[in-house]
Amino acid sequence: MESLRATGYSLPDAVADLIDNSITAGASNIWLDFHWAGTDSRVSVLDDGRGMSEQELIAAMKVGSKSPLEERASSDLGRYGLGLKTASISQARAVTVASKVTGDGRAVARRWDLDHLATVGDWQLLHVPPESGGVGSERFAELTHGTLVSWDKLDRLVGDVGPDNERARQLFLDGLRAVEEHVAMVFHRFMVPPNPISFWINGQSIRPWDPFLADEPPTQRLSSEVLDPQVTVIPYVLPHHSRLSPDTHRVAGGPAGWNAHQGFYVYRNRRLLVPGDWLGLGFVKEEHYKLARIQIDLPNSLDHEWEIDVRKSQARPPLRYRDTLRRIARAVRQRAVDVYRHRGKSIARSTGRNSTFVWTRRVREKKVSYVINRGHPLVEDALASGSVETGRLRQLLRLIEEYVPIQQIWVDLAEGDESESAPFDSAEEREVIELIRALYVGFIRAGLTHTEALERLGVTEAIGDRFELIEPAVEDLLEETVHE
Repeated sequence: MESLRATGYSLPDAVADLIDNSITAGASNIWLDFHWAGTDSRVSVLDDGRGMSEQELIAAMKVGSKSPLEERASSDLGRYGLGLKTASISQARAVTVASKVTGDGRAVARRWDLDHLATVGDWQLLHVPPESGGVGSERFAELTHGTLVSWDKLDRLVGDVGPDNERARQLFLDGLRAVEEHVAMVFHRFMVPPNPISFWINGQSIRPWDPFLADEPPTQRLSSEVLDPQVTVIPYVLPHHSRLSPDTHRVAGGPAGWNAHQGFYVYRNRRLLVPGDWLGLGFVKEEHYKLARIQIDLPNSLDHEWEIDVRKSQARPPLRYRDTLRRIARAVRQRAVDVYRHRGKSIARSTGRNSTFVWTRRVREKKVSYVINRGHPLVEDALASGSVETGRLRQLLRLIEEYVPIQQIWVDLAEGDESESAPFDSAEEREVIELIRALYVGFIRAGLTHTEALERLGVTEAIGDRFELIEPAVEDLLEETVHE
């Protein structure tokens, strides 16, 4: 039994494996509880699923109670028949399972204790009172059916410390938060209609984390492909951060951050196995591809072909799918780069005009540089107005261009905490309106009509994201131009 502790489960992986059993049992509610008490701390998972009879519970407590080759119900989230025991023992030296079924009227409980096994030198599955499950026992007693799994002797999560050890307590709470994020990610499709399951952690509802931002209008859902009757691929390109609120952008980054969560998302019966990976298809996770996320849906009958591991955290596509998945990945990655680098393109296409960018990319002798767009209306107006000596203004622009900190910008984006700001993020609305008015005047001076000036404002970098301010900002200027 001790050897089963070295299977590589993280705390979130282990809790997720228990939740798989709850979902397979038809639970409508799943309660997670982390109770801090130093060495006596406990972690429990309680559900209101069908529950188990005494004989079913004894069978479930056996190691390897099901073969991975055994035919399963299509909704079964299990894999090797190891999850309950292996996941639990990976985190705790003792696990107690209590369960009851409708109509039986009584609960039954069994316990594995590694210290007891070491003492007696025999595989003794302990018969214990159902209330010995500790945290969660009171709610379990109120249910007519369900299962409570409780871990104690948390040597890996807590160790031998007292309840007053603040550092150990903080690490315990960090584990709670990691589990909450993991559950929100892995089971997000079970938390929404139809037939949503309610998840709770220490009494607080867990909200789903949708990696595809499906409810955000700027998200691009590309054409889905059916690789065979059982495997479906749906590509998504997420919006540029300037099209999202700061909170939405932060949350969308996921537990591991934007870069880590790009790539394929492999689901098995709606349960997320792989939260963003290029699946060994020859692609590298890079900053400018971070908006590419691709959903793959599998049934549990293809576990062997996709090399699903015991922790249900890895998958590898069969050879017959690899070329198709590479083709899809290339197309989605290119679309993601377009959004990442040229967020004004979609507006420009819709209006049939070129966007007015502040910076222009220039390549000379295989060297890339960035220069201020001399055709930008504000730059043109400043150069032509005579309010500033033209020569000095050109020198200032050249100085700015020569010292753009390209390398530092790249480092900040690639290694930072996703804190890149959108243009005018910190600007007051008044400042944006002043800029719109200045641009409008420049367009009118250049000979554009009012309608043409409004269209050009709509495709001018930064202003294109603030459509609602354009017409009110220039309303009085229109009257002035008409009277002139």
